[in-house]
Amino acid sequence: MKNVSINIKSVQTAENERDTTELFTCGRFSRVKDKNGDYTLSYNESEVTGFAGNKISLAVTGDNMVVMQRSGNSPSSLIIEKGKKHHCHYGTPHGDFMVGVSTDDVKFKLDDTGGNLYLKYTIDINSSLMTENEMYIDFKEMDNDTAN
Repeated sequence: MKNVSINIKSVQTAENERDTTELFTCGRFSRVKDKNGDYTLSYNESEVTGFAGNKISLAVTGDNMVVMQRSGNSPSSLIIEKGKKHHCHYGTPHGDFMVGVSTDDVKFKLDDTGGNLYLKYTIDINSSLMTENEMYIDFKEMDNDTAN
């Protein structure tokens, strides 16, 4: 596991209203060859996202799939796989839902020191569109002086 600095830009569109959030944080990154994916990036949520006290883990698997798991007081598990729709559990402070996650695009360029991810997906409830989402995630390994 390596300490990394992370920049996340999230664009969410619902009912023709667009909301952009940007988060700068620190986290952990590793390359693994197991059931959780080829690469794993994790970080703690902040109050900016509305999910303070939760931890996000992104497992990048193969060429076109990211599994986003949130643990803590609002657990969720979203499968973001290009060209496919998955039914997933989505937790919020107001209750839990089963949602459909349809993915338009997954792009990433990763190596052992960091990289970037781009995710474009929609979330629906009972086949009714709730949000269109885009995430831009850039991260890089921190030197030992910065990490401590």
